[in-house]
Amino acid sequence: MATAEKPVISKYRDRMDKAVSALKEEFGSLRTGRASATLLDQVHVEAYGSSMPLNQCGAVSVPEARMLMVSVWDRGLVVSVEKAIRNAGLGLNPVVDGQNLRIPIPPLTEERRKELVKVAGKYAEQQRIAVRNVRRDANDDLKKAEKDGVINQDEHKRLEGEVQKITDEAIKRIDEALKTKEQEIMHV
Repeated sequence: MATAEKPVISKYRDRMDKAVSALKEEFGSLRTGRASATLLDQVHVEAYGSSMPLNQCGAVSVPEARMLMVSVWDRGLVVSVEKAIRNAGLGLNPVVDGQNLRIPIPPLTEERRKELVKVAGKYAEQQRIAVRNVRRDANDDLKKAEKDGVINQDEHKRLEGEVQKITDEAIKRIDEALKTKEQEIMHV
């Protein structure tokens, strides 16, 4: 029979930190009024018989505040990269210039800004759910450890309180990131 081990709170904290980091990455792909190289991170290009991330087909740079530039490494992929950017649902229209694509970032309409705020809210809620799932896993592990006699009831309650505390901190960081992103999106 395997011996049950004492639950380690830091492993749950790490999982919650990963949820917050994932949210910040997702926010990077949301368009604001400014150009950002991370805007194209979610774009996948059909190349060489498979789907690959845009950053594996070319270099993305930001030459101006409202312009992105993609330097495609293989001349044969220029059309595929252009098509992938157009079909990514970002509302961008690349202009082909040899092996480079210039992508002007149009200003956002009020309606589009509100849609993006809703999308940001959905991303944040997904990560809140992920954090709560980590809390549930931690509490299940604590119950099991108490049942197996690894920890006593007092320690179980104390550790459960710690888990709740790190959960609250993670949710607070998610809410702060959402508030910051909403302000960034709505700023004209």
